Formats: sequence, C-alpha cells, structure tokens
Amino acid sequence: MDKVIMTVDDSASVRQMVAFTLKGAGYAVIQAVDGKDALAKLASEHIDMIITDLNMPNLDGIGLVKAVRGMPEHKFMPIIMVTTESQESKKLEGRAAGATGWIVKPFKPEQLMSVVRKVLG
Repeated sequence: MDKVIMTVDDSASVRQMVAFTLKGAGYAVIQAVDGKDALAKLASEHIDMIITDLNMPNLDGIGLVKAVRGMPEHKFMPIIMVTTESQESKKLEGRAAGATGWIVKPFKPEQLMSVVRKVLG
C-alpha cells in the first residue's frame, strides 16, 4: 500500500505543486486547507506523514504540530514545515513544537522528495 502524505497549505497552488510532486513519486496525497481542516481529516483518514505550511488561517502550522503531537497515536508521525519563514527563531519554535524538519519556500521538488524519503524511509 502507498504511503499517505497530507499536505496542508492555504495556497491552492502550493498544495497542487506539492501533491503533483508526491504523486509522481508514488505517494498517495490528502490535501487540507489549514490546520483545522487537517485535524478533521487526520481523525478519519490513515496518514503516514504531514507536510504543512506555517502561516495559515484558523490554525497555523505550529498549532497543528502541537495538536498532532498531543495525540498518542500520532506522537511520532513525521511532520515537515514548508514555509517562507527562514528565521532561526521560527525554526526553533517549530522544532520545540515537534516538527521533524523544515523546508524554506521556494523549494525544488527534488529537495522536498529528499526530505520525504529521509523521514519516511
């Protein structure tokens, strides 16, 4: 069975680009428009990994990471932040919340796939 990756971003074009890249590499993709939508889908779908934006309405990426880490069944799920934020303080905040990795936009599809393969095996 394919590994399932949820991509969470309030930008439809970013979600589509990430989904296109992941599907091309053989992964199944579920898309969510923000952290709240992601948590609702996480409750009803099998998901192996989350790739999330940082700045989103309703529930941002840091809030999403904290919420997922608070669920015993998803405590160790890989979560990658993909964001325009490159300040060390934001990265530290993400890491403290439990993010597995951090990719700064804009990024190349190969960069995304390298990180995905590293954390999903």
